[in-house]
Amino acid sequence: MVQNTIRRARRGFTLIEVMIVVAIIGILAALALPTYARFQLRSKTAEGKVNIAAIRNIEIAYKAEFDTYIAAAASPPAVAGTRSQVFVDVGAPSQNFETLGWRPEGRVYFRYATAVAGDAFTVDAEADIDGNGTNQVWGYLQSDRSGTTTPGAQGCTGVWDAAAGSASLPNVVGPCGSTFGQSEF
Repeated sequence: MVQNTIRRARRGFTLIEVMIVVAIIGILAALALPTYARFQLRSKTAEGKVNIAAIRNIEIAYKAEFDTYIAAAASPPAVAGTRSQVFVDVGAPSQNFETLGWRPEGRVYFRYATAVAGDAFTVDAEADIDGNGTNQVWGYLQSDRSGTTTPGAQGCTGVWDAAAGSASLPNVVGPCGSTFGQSEF
């Protein structure tokens, strides 16, 4: 009889055991959420870098075929903030991403633009991926044969060079300012 009573008493968890498990889960969640948020920001930024590189390659191919680069207006028309949006090409028919033959797959976080000056061109991507009200600008500047670059349509004057302390790197994809991408990660 005593054996049966002991067996019944051991069927379940005490309130303290349940509270300890809940506390452990809470601590693990508190540690995981900031890491998850940083991971999301990095993946959103990757979209911009990949699309800038794709636009760069298409601009170079277009120049090889038609002996000119194409300037394309900032598309979609507005920065969406932390939400993705459908890509809408707003440029004139002869000066847009459709003329280049580029269209992103799916929805985008960034607004893209290209600027052209002679044999130099710039590709910019702008977004507020962290929702802090400050737009991040990433870009690529293709210099002409003399090394001259053109400012981007969305304010990119060069990719940030930490060693020089200025946005002066041409011919690479990267952030156009010292704080773009840094405070988020």
